Amino acid sequence: RCSLGHGSHLHSRDKMSLPGFENLTVGYNKYLRPYFGGEPVQIAMSLDITSISSISENDMDYTATIALQQRWTDPRLVFDGNRSFTLDARLVELLWVPDTYIVESKKSFLHDVTVSNRLIRLFSNGTVLYVLRITTTVACNMDLSKYPMDRQTCQLQLESWGYDESDVTFTWLRGNSSVQGIEKLRLSQYTVEHYHTLVSSSQQETGSYPRLILQFELRRNILYFILETYLPSTLLVMLSWVSFWITLDSVPARTCIGVTTVLSMTTLMIGSRGSLSKTHCFIKAIDVYLGICFSFIFGALVEYAVAHYSSSQKCAAKAPQEEPAKQLTEEMEEVNITNILNNSIASYKQKISFTSIEISSDNVNCSDLPMKSHEKIKCVLRNKMHGIIDYFTIQNPGNVDHYSKLLFPLFFMLVNVFYWVYYLYF
Repeated sequence: RCSLGHGSHLHSRDKMSLPGFENLTVGYNKYLRPYFGGEPVQIAMSLDITSISSISENDMDYTATIALQQRWTDPRLVFDGNRSFTLDARLVELLWVPDTYIVESKKSFLHDVTVSNRLIRLFSNGTVLYVLRITTTVACNMDLSKYPMDRQTCQLQLESWGYDESDVTFTWLRGNSSVQGIEKLRLSQYTVEHYHTLVSSSQQETGSYPRLILQFELRRNILYFILETYLPSTLLVMLSWVSFWITLDSVPARTCIGVTTVLSMTTLMIGSRGSLSKTHCFIKAIDVYLGICFSFIFGALVEYAVAHYSSSQKCAAKAPQEEPAKQLTEEMEEVNITNILNNSIASYKQKISFTSIEISSDNVNCSDLPMKSHEKIKCVLRNKMHGIIDYFTIQNPGNVDHYSKLLFPLFFMLVNVFYWVYYLYF
């Protein structure tokens, strides 16, 4: 009987030494909020951003580990003195806590190693501090049209699930200073430029609910993409210009350079798009640049095809004119010149005049020829077509390479200036 009395005395002393324990056991209902039926409960929040482990462009989300701190006052937990007590996290089951949730969260979990990472602290004036350590994956709508020179604005939104604004109100504890740790983050591809906090509300069919918003802007680090994509593609374009310094007769050399650079550029384009396999619907800035480089490389290959074709046509046009002159020279060596002068002057004049009319069709005056009206129209159209073809015919194929040496680099530099100015400053 003495031992039981001693144990009862210890149990009574433990009850008295735990402030608010009587309130929890006598007359305290954890299912009713503080000030139930009266004014709303003011809940002040602050965040400690521990890390942002990943930012995914494919899934358009980010994963962050945060320490969510919530403070509110419960007059049922007031006790004497000027002290605070940190309680076991399992006592949270005996207290009323806000039903805060993370808006647009895809998946979240509360850390529980080695125990559940929760903290509950009571102050003598009835203030309750409730801290949770959470890892959450939150959706972030991204605009990748300027990738990789883009800036993304992501949000972390906290809202009450069941209690509307007549029951609870949310506020930031110290404004922008309520968020700690975000300026110390070191991310692989991004730099956090600035952030700010907002107080808002969410209008739902069931009522208006308080909402707190942390908004932060991320700027992508472009150095990796310059070394990985922009510099190799630019060098491939410059490599395609080497063919302009090779003669037109070196068909294997120039064809090999053109085909190799086109295939290399195609491989580079496929590799750059493979990293963002689920965002092909976006026309990104890097796609535009790779398209520009591919166009210049393909243009250099087409330039050689045009120059070589013009050179072949010119050689083919000279060959028929040289053969009659050569044959005429051989005949003059074998045949007596006196016989030619005496017997064939008239026939040669007719042949020369007829040949001149056929070869130089531009000199033909269709109105002087005895033909019908539709034949005259055909003759006029034929003359016009010959004039247009002669206008676009390249007289000196060597000039194609000469002008390409200047125009291709100049135009490529001009396009680069417009490209970088537009995507960096607009």
